[in-house]
Amino acid sequence: MSGHVIALSGGIGGAKLALGLDRVLAPGELTVIANTGDDFRHLGLHISPDIDTLLYTLAGLDDPVKRWGRRDESWTFMRALGELGGETWFQLGDGDLAIHVERTRRLAAGESLSQVTEGLRRRLGIGARIVPMSDESVATRVQTDEGWLDFQHYFVSRRCEPRVIGLDFVGADLARMAPEAAAAFADPALRAVVLCPSNPYLSVDPILALPGMRKALAACAAPVIAISPIIAGQAVKGPTAKMMAELGLEPSAATVARHYDGLIDAFVVDEADAGLSVTGLEVAATPTLMRSLDDRTRLARFVLALADRLAGPRG
Repeated sequence: MSGHVIALSGGIGGAKLALGLDRVLAPGELTVIANTGDDFRHLGLHISPDIDTLLYTLAGLDDPVKRWGRRDESWTFMRALGELGGETWFQLGDGDLAIHVERTRRLAAGESLSQVTEGLRRRLGIGARIVPMSDESVATRVQTDEGWLDFQHYFVSRRCEPRVIGLDFVGADLARMAPEAAAAFADPALRAVVLCPSNPYLSVDPILALPGMRKALAACAAPVIAISPIIAGQAVKGPTAKMMAELGLEPSAATVARHYDGLIDAFVVDEADAGLSVTGLEVAATPTLMRSLDDRTRLARFVLALADRLAGPRG
């Protein structure tokens, strides 16, 4: 079955499923709405970590070892910066640096973040659309036992070590959904909306905090499906389980399902969590750990087949 698919994604975990969807859908059938709450200014540059992870992953340029940044990277700039006493806590490879310089130049020239991202994905030969959640600034801030920290200082500089007390998405209440994101929800050929297995609190919630986003999901005629980033009580990657425990939440797939209550029609869990039951929600179990491209495409096909079954026959 053909049709348009929307994926809401953060960085590495979401990009894995986005790649699977991109490989099984026809060019132009996938729109990935990327979290930009992680965006920040660094060394005078506009950095968009989740957008860049999606660009590199879908273009086949991602580093399979570090799992962030570009493959075959060199580090002359960072070494020289360190020798000058500059800030080196946020690593920017030489190839990676180019995309930040070009983005910053084009934004300064008056282009929107959507326009810049569209230009970059075309230059990299990516068939799927990658759009920021908003062209306006939204900044994720983390309240910790050390005080409030900007997201990248919590995540990269402090390596997620401080205990999390709360979260704030500064500017989200005044930001507007990017035009391409709003248009994707209005597409009459919309087949499914997929909430990728990104961190629900750090990667998906900033997207959901935008005015109109929750309403768009709740009113969506196409099936909305979320994939759990938790397997048997453990996060596949990153601080999700640690954060949940610190916020007084049980680190489990069931907790994530309840977090999306009222927004989704179905929830996909790993086979390790088979048997999970959530009132009013279709729960489907399948292997969700994505170690290879085959894993990613297989999960993408499973999610799309589930969406088609929930939608029923057309016409």
